[in-house]
Amino acid sequence: MENTEIIKTAKAKAEAWLNDAYDQKTREAVKKMLDAADSTELVDSFYNDLEFGTGGLRGIMGAGTNRMNIYTVGAATQGFANYINKVFPDAPHKAVCIGHDCRHNSRYFAETVAAIFSANGITAYLFEDLRPTPEMSFAIRELGCKGGVIITASHNPKEYNGYKAYWEDGSQLVPPHDKNVIEEVKKIKVTDIKFTPVKDKIVILGKDIDQKFLAKVKTLSLSPEAIQHQHDLKIVFTPLHGTTYELVPASLRNWGFTNITTVPEQMIPDGDFPTVASANPEEPAAFKMALDKAREINADLAMACDPDGDRIGIAVQNDHKEWILLNGNQTNIIFTYYIIRRRQELGLIKGNEYTIKTIVTSELLKEIAEKNGIPCYDVYTGFKWIADMIRKKGADGYIGAGEESFGFMPGSFTRDKDAVSSTSLMAEIAAWAKDNGKTLFTLLKEIYAEYGFSQEKMIYIVRKGLSGAQEIKNMMSEFRHNSPSSINGSRVVIKKDYADLKATDLTTGKVSPMDFPTTSDVLQFFLADGCKISVRPSGTEPKIKFYFEARAEMESIADFEKAQQIANQKVEGIIKDLNIQ
Repeated sequence: MENTEIIKTAKAKAEAWLNDAYDQKTREAVKKMLDAADSTELVDSFYNDLEFGTGGLRGIMGAGTNRMNIYTVGAATQGFANYINKVFPDAPHKAVCIGHDCRHNSRYFAETVAAIFSANGITAYLFEDLRPTPEMSFAIRELGCKGGVIITASHNPKEYNGYKAYWEDGSQLVPPHDKNVIEEVKKIKVTDIKFTPVKDKIVILGKDIDQKFLAKVKTLSLSPEAIQHQHDLKIVFTPLHGTTYELVPASLRNWGFTNITTVPEQMIPDGDFPTVASANPEEPAAFKMALDKAREINADLAMACDPDGDRIGIAVQNDHKEWILLNGNQTNIIFTYYIIRRRQELGLIKGNEYTIKTIVTSELLKEIAEKNGIPCYDVYTGFKWIADMIRKKGADGYIGAGEESFGFMPGSFTRDKDAVSSTSLMAEIAAWAKDNGKTLFTLLKEIYAEYGFSQEKMIYIVRKGLSGAQEIKNMMSEFRHNSPSSINGSRVVIKKDYADLKATDLTTGKVSPMDFPTTSDVLQFFLADGCKISVRPSGTEPKIKFYFEARAEMESIADFEKAQQIANQKVEGIIKDLNIQ
């Protein structure tokens, strides 16, 4: 489409926002864009529509159809309310739970959401102030709600905000509800949105839910005696200006820890995230202030949460007394090993236990579980699929689930990744390790020595625009239809294609169906030497992502650095052989 056509389309859509259905502040902002000599902001704000996808909404804040504002949030909420009323027409108690993070406009958007649900005859339980995402998920279940909404953009830049929709089990929407809600949202015009609140249908939630949530979190403790012995374990914690500033320290104290040091500058909730370039615990730079503090006090453990409190970052000292950030697979490996081992030691294994991991997460998790007689189920990326598996298998046997992107959920009382529970449990593991004369780093090496070493790496290639999208499509097609028979000198033994849900054993030619609820554009190659390669285009960005997992022998903890070197060489060899950097 010609540039003049794009400007013309954006202008026409913007002019429709000048009518009385929109508030004065919005109309003024739109008029300013229309009158500006440079049409860049106008086009960015109006040419596309911010789509309500399977995960909800996420975008830059501002006026326009392609921005997060009360009208795009309002349309999403009106459509969601219509769907809840359609699915539960005669429910005696029809309610939703609404939470929000520390971002600019988050409270305003949350109050707008509550007003719209109340105007549609649905009771809105609205938290009094910012709260972590897992607590909102817990509250949906605790209060018997039909759904919920959290206003957050996780660890996106400060200009962004987002809207995540949840169903009655406390999980983000999965089929058929995700697509059905999208269809309802698409029907909404601005004049359909009921913005006027029904006051007696808005109920404010406060400390009582916090206490119930923290009590549930404490039920996950498996070594209270180790905490008693090591209660003064030196813990450094930062919420990175986000929602866990109160609840994580409160939970740690509730478990019995008495020596918690926080990063004062980052304990202040602030949507500008002033002390970090990115408020993401996956980024080593986000840990700088916490690690400075950890060195200063000679801490045992440093932990960080992302702004909405669902991801956890862990830093420990290695054998050279250097602070290192564990990756998401390593934290999941420690959690899984510990939960299984302690349950066995305490006689808590009933025989119906299971764990869950996402398909791009380390296969070592599966091996740890299965070597202990516990099945581990694979699901797609995203905790909504973990919640879906719990729905199928039952909550009684659930003992933990994780994904490589710094998420773990140790309890089934929430149905989203839970950094509040995970921080307390990781502190307990550190105390238990110390009680046994070990550090967390030594424990990790012992797990590797027992189950085999695994090194993971993720890289992505960015290809922007229409030509970039086509290039990514061509790359996936090439991998799919001209699959390599060997990679880095190791034979490809199994190919899994999630687009048609078929697993092919390339040694025998046998094709087996895979049991997943829907198809997905993901390919996986398993090599004879134990390596795994996963390829998928990003659903939200112009990227194609490659996940590598390399294995190495490790007879004892003394072999750690040698195993790491061998595995890293394998990863680099795979990247070079596939010619993807």
